[in-house]
Amino acid sequence: MITGCQTIKDKTDAIVEKENEKLSKYISKPASVLQMELGKPDEDFKNAKGNFELIYNTKKYGIPCERRFEINPDNIVIGFVSNGCF
Repeated sequence: MITGCQTIKDKTDAIVEKENEKLSKYISKPASVLQMELGKPDEDFKNAKGNFELIYNTKKYGIPCERRFEINPDNIVIGFVSNGCF
């Protein structure tokens, strides 16, 4: 039983690592590059820090996926968060 749980954790960790690797290529790139590749975001707004956030929502196998990118005033991607994506 413990081995099965560890196998699932290892697979989940690998998926998260792959997702982070895929999205981190946008860090330090202009937001226009992000939008050329991912298209128009589903939502965008200015956050409390004065940076823009671009949000992309998708579903895979009925599971919602949200990718959120933070864009600084110079229009450069400075961070991202990915939830439910694999």
